[in-house]
Amino acid sequence: MFLSVFDMFKVGVGPSSSHTMGPMVAGAMFLDRLRAAPFEAHGLKASLHGSLAFTGVGHATDRATVLGLAGFVPESYDHEKAEAALAEINETGLVKPAGLSALRFDPKTDLKFDFGPALPGHANGMILMALDAQGDVILQETYYSVGGGFVLTESELAAGKDTDDGAPVPFPFHSAAEMLEMAGRSGKSIAEMKLANELSRRASVDLDAGVARIWEVMNDCIERGLQHDGILPGGLKVRRRAKAIHDQLQAERGMNLVAPHTINDWMSVYAMAVNEENAAGGQVVTAPTNGAAGVVPATIRYWLDHVPGATRTRIPEFLLTAAAIGGLVKYNASISGAEAGCQAEVGSASAMAAAGLCAVMGGTTEQIENAAEIALEHHLGMTCDPVKGLVQVPCIERNGLGAIKAVSAASLALRGDGQHFVPLDSAIETMRQTGLDMHENYKETSLGGLAVNVPNC
Repeated sequence: MFLSVFDMFKVGVGPSSSHTMGPMVAGAMFLDRLRAAPFEAHGLKASLHGSLAFTGVGHATDRATVLGLAGFVPESYDHEKAEAALAEINETGLVKPAGLSALRFDPKTDLKFDFGPALPGHANGMILMALDAQGDVILQETYYSVGGGFVLTESELAAGKDTDDGAPVPFPFHSAAEMLEMAGRSGKSIAEMKLANELSRRASVDLDAGVARIWEVMNDCIERGLQHDGILPGGLKVRRRAKAIHDQLQAERGMNLVAPHTINDWMSVYAMAVNEENAAGGQVVTAPTNGAAGVVPATIRYWLDHVPGATRTRIPEFLLTAAAIGGLVKYNASISGAEAGCQAEVGSASAMAAAGLCAVMGGTTEQIENAAEIALEHHLGMTCDPVKGLVQVPCIERNGLGAIKAVSAASLALRGDGQHFVPLDSAIETMRQTGLDMHENYKETSLGGLAVNVPNC
């Protein structure tokens, strides 16, 4: 099993990795099929199913699907070009992807929200179709957006092809127990083993540049969020709060009357800044998803800005450690809110951040595994119930609390010797089972929880 650091941390666009980035990626995949096809298509149709239908408008799934079929991809997304393209598509009923003739596609009639049962493979399913000149279907593919921007065709999902199946890596751990055993046998840290695995796939210079860009985009997102205020889009009229809170915290610096627990506000404000940017459709890094994108960068900023001895040179160690933990969660359970609730998103992110922080603060491999377990254990059972299907309430604040739990988990682990009662593997398996047992109303459908118990406008 190999999941790259660039699988767990993808540069993309908000508000959702599974509901925005995934459908856009699926559109690009379908266009590639058409470019290679021995026939010429004249039109397109799309249908959204399960959670993609129930919360699609709030997550901008419809926009993302249209843009994906027009040739846009998350990693090079340009907001102004996208807005111009959407306006033209709505006016002409045509998409004009590179390498293909113009294709008929009127979003008002050719994009369907199917509110019936979800498709059998996953809660986030969509069907894309190509039509001939008479309007008959000549190519059809089912795609599943399985969380964190990962997209699989129906056949790929059935075959379990959601991880790299290339040449073996030096440290192929499939569980936390294997990870600990390999670390003990090799004398390497989790980050060092992850680094060796990455270098078996790409050159060192490319890895260094890629990891540096991950942090650059994360930190830029924090800074944008701390500088902007106003009302978030979507109709809930949620106010951005990160800037005002950050301004207050800066004004209080140096005052003798500041309470010690104010440090929690710093952790929260960094995370809220990211998730307000995500909610506004800005550029974020999946960590491991968009809905949980604030936890890891907030924890890194807390460490850099508030912990003596922190240095940017160790950020790769943090991210590689976090990616190793995230890979274990995805491989053995889920990082999809539509599949297992928010325990799979913010819970996973908190475990990743706790592990990364513990690593850069000198934790042993056993302490790092303990930190991840503590953070994940105390998110078990968390539902995904976004009000009006928007990644705003309770998502924005929830990232702040996820960062606080991550720091607390790392601190507790560092106070011990790494020996603990519940193994990380048990917490991950419990999360998987809890997700299976969780009612569909609480898995990113906005049919239960806060989504039905507070006003939507």
